[in-house]
Amino acid sequence: MDLNLQFPASWEQAKEIKFEQGFTKPAPRDFVGSAPLVAPESIALYNFTLAHNFRLILAYHTQGRTIYWRYLDFLPAGSYYIGIQFAISSGYSLEDTPYASSFAGYKDWFIQTYNLPRLYY
Repeated sequence: MDLNLQFPASWEQAKEIKFEQGFTKPAPRDFVGSAPLVAPESIALYNFTLAHNFRLILAYHTQGRTIYWRYLDFLPAGSYYIGIQFAISSGYSLEDTPYASSFAGYKDWFIQTYNLPRLYY
């Protein structure tokens, strides 16, 4: 199961997209599972985040040298500026998340829930 497709931010949309792409059973990536927050690791990260008052979250992705800085039309104050600063310092490009990867991620859930900047690269 893809642990970063386990969060309750348009999880159903992620399932629909990934199933259309053929990811319908357990696999190393892109399988969303049977429901959001069923993987123990994702539940642990979810609960850890709820228990703390984070102002900003950064997470490194295993694919690409890209920073994804927003979730759908959620634009937390300062998120673009913070993204630019990290892009300059890291050499990564700052980009919008591709539509097919725009749902059910930790980044997506954090932005939707807290309306705070969250960078994902």
